Order: sequence, then C-alpha cells, then structure tokens
Amino acid sequence: MKPPLRLSPQTLMVLDAFLRAPKSWEYGYDISRNTGLKSGTLYPILMRLADRKILETSWETAEVGKPPRHMYRLTPDGLRFAREHRLSRSTGRLTTAALSGAKS
Repeated sequence: MKPPLRLSPQTLMVLDAFLRAPKSWEYGYDISRNTGLKSGTLYPILMRLADRKILETSWETAEVGKPPRHMYRLTPDGLRFAREHRLSRSTGRLTTAALSGAKS
C-alpha cells in the first residue's frame, strides 16, 4: 500500500495549474514556468502524481533532431482529486472541500 500523497503547497500549485485547462496536455517546462517551481521540485511531484494515477503521461513524437518531450494531463480521477484539493487563487488557502477531505 502506498503512503498517502503529501499535499505540500508545491503539489497544490501543480494541481491548480492543471485545473486551468484540465483536459489539455502540458509540458513539464510550461508547468514550471506557470508555477515558478524549479525542475528539482516539479518533476518529483509530477512523478508522484503519475504514479498515483492522478496524471497520465505521454511522450511527444519529436521532430528529427529534437528529443521527445514528456507531456502530462489530469486523469478523470485526477480531475476530481484536483478539484477537491484546489487552492483558492484569491487567498492561497485550501477550499472548504479540501479541508473536509484532505489526507496528509
């Protein structure tokens, strides 16, 4: 059994970034730019979210001479999870739904 997902402020920022366009594929680099998180913080979060099936991942087919890029998007369960644990953009605090159901 996996330990519960740690909902750090950085993890909540990543989930919030995906909620801006929940069905779109996102590159790690774009998520980094949108959240301000450095790669050493962001990519372990993305890996944990993917491991728990909150995110799905795919490799973009690269053009000749360019390396493939990893893309991420919320799964249907991930979308529900992200909405339940959403950060309030105005206050930077968890919403009531997240406080009532958050597992740390």
